[in-house]
Amino acid sequence: MHDAIKSMVVPSHADGWRLDRVLEGLLPDAGLRGRRRLVESGAVAVNGRVRTCSYRVRAGQTLTVSPIVRETALFGPDDVPVVLEAGEYAVVSKPAGLHTASIAHGGGESLEALLPAIFPGKAPVLLSRLDRLTTGLVPVAFTAAAAEAYGHMEEEGEVSKTYLAVAHGEVLDCFMADNALDTADRRKTRVLARRVIDSLRMTDVEPLETQSGATLLRCRIGKGARHQIRAHLAYSGHPLVGDPLYGYGDGDKLFLHCDSIDCPAFTVSLDAPWTFAEAVLEVVTG
Repeated sequence: MHDAIKSMVVPSHADGWRLDRVLEGLLPDAGLRGRRRLVESGAVAVNGRVRTCSYRVRAGQTLTVSPIVRETALFGPDDVPVVLEAGEYAVVSKPAGLHTASIAHGGGESLEALLPAIFPGKAPVLLSRLDRLTTGLVPVAFTAAAAEAYGHMEEEGEVSKTYLAVAHGEVLDCFMADNALDTADRRKTRVLARRVIDSLRMTDVEPLETQSGATLLRCRIGKGARHQIRAHLAYSGHPLVGDPLYGYGDGDKLFLHCDSIDCPAFTVSLDAPWTFAEAVLEVVTG
């Protein structure tokens, strides 16, 4: 976050650049995701007018970043239960509404920022991420060596993550969503027509129960990619119930939960904080 107005004049070499790109000159430590969230929050103006991330700036224009007002904290360490501790690893339960990783300049509260208070005296490192509205298991490592070892397990296909999800429509048969995903430089992951070769980026979908235009699914992934399950299911014609980006949700509740992680270092599971009946009610009344 920042507490003073910052401004810059767009240099000639940046003429025609996207707003979220040229902001790097003003906020070099924010990262692309942080800059985008800042623009989306309305804190960035070009010649006094709020613009979108894709706006093409012109040389000589003035960019202004206004201070971010610090909001009252909604989450604390007690809101993130520790589900498992196993040697150099631990697994916590992330609630809906909490970002996993810290996002600079007012991007919202994060699990990452809470980790030092959850594990005092240790140096916990995030090993995976869940979207803000997604609930469930997030593993952490207490040493750099353990984090590296987990990454190696992922690359070798030794990590299996299972999610429970509720999708719109009737899904009657198991299927493998294997379309390639383009996650680069965009808020929304794009699903490509070509098939992906890497099995770690595929989504194994198993229907468990269907009722009133909704289906409870078990989805298995390996390493995974950003928004993988959400994008794959939407592309298949079955967006998740409550999904504000790929479906019809309002951003309040997403029926997607990471309920188990299985790897050589640990095995852990966690029930979803919602029920299929609650999701069905959303579909019927929505």
